[in-house]
Amino acid sequence: MAPHSLLRAAASELRRRGRRAPLPLSALSSLLSSPPPQSPPSSRPDPSPHADRRHLIALRRCPPRPASAVLAPELLHGRVLHPSHFSHASWFSTSSSSSEPAGKASPAPPLTWVDKWVPEAARPYAMLARLDKPIGTWLLAWPCMWSITIAAMPGELPDLKMLALFGCGAVLLRGAGCTVNDLLDRDIDNKVERTKSRPFASGVLTPLQGVSFLGIQLLLGLGILLQLNNYSRILGASSLFLVFSYPLMKRFTFWCLIHVYLHASQDKEDDLKVGVKSTALRFGDLTKYWISGFGAACIGSLALSGHNADLGWPYYPFLVAAAAQLAWQVSTVDLSSRSDCNMKFVSNKWFGALVFSGILFGRLVS
Repeated sequence: MAPHSLLRAAASELRRRGRRAPLPLSALSSLLSSPPPQSPPSSRPDPSPHADRRHLIALRRCPPRPASAVLAPELLHGRVLHPSHFSHASWFSTSSSSSEPAGKASPAPPLTWVDKWVPEAARPYAMLARLDKPIGTWLLAWPCMWSITIAAMPGELPDLKMLALFGCGAVLLRGAGCTVNDLLDRDIDNKVERTKSRPFASGVLTPLQGVSFLGIQLLLGLGILLQLNNYSRILGASSLFLVFSYPLMKRFTFWCLIHVYLHASQDKEDDLKVGVKSTALRFGDLTKYWISGFGAACIGSLALSGHNADLGWPYYPFLVAAAAQLAWQVSTVDLSSRSDCNMKFVSNKWFGALVFSGILFGRLVS
């Protein structure tokens, strides 16, 4: 029997058994290297006239995979399989994450635009800067957009050049912050389910490569900072202290606020094992009361800011919509579900967009 036919038979058998266990490498190697046993002619039963029909029905129900879909051609060298060539996404795999039920294989993560369009050599750096997860950039950019729009003259649009500069600056500063965070946490990230595939924790990048990449990010950020006035340059440079110190705070304090809380809720079990702190651990059963209070303080501060800036009436309906979005997050989040916490965390970009829209229309009619 040809090797490809044996592989198809093995694949069909695994699918029939529901992938209860991976096929041992030794068994598969011996299967390829030795011919199938032959029964004595006298003991072989006569073929059933319906055997071919049953075989066709079975193939229609569970068609065999082509050998190219199971193993790449280069996997066969002298009819011996090399285990180092197996892909983590191979359908032979039976591993599952801790959040999945036992016996159920975890689905492969969806491909992002970084996976599809960024060259392979640059992909780890794009992942390090979290270009595939823009929510952090939005959370950094929206307050900048709010302040630039509030500073516009009544009845006029905000300075588009400033919006573009601060938008680019948000991408670079967020990327630099993530690089610093991963450099400092590389020995922690490999113990946390959500972060163990990050470039440093997984060994794809070395700390020296990370420091070099950080230098490039800071140089590009300096180019943007030099486009501003001296007062803004001083403020921008002083913010670097917060960028570098923020990743260290979870070693000393439990405190951060709502959207950071939702982010931290994904890692509660792992944080307990590692020994880092977060509001997700600090608040415990009183979680929703605490974050509701912080949310009310946030909305109240935004309302006061709009009043002091003489924003027009359209600002307040948008602020009410933003408050409703925040209330929806707090009231519906399932704190025991990583996926739901992540979904609510990502939805904060719409909170920022609602506030920005209110400031923009409020400034235009003021």
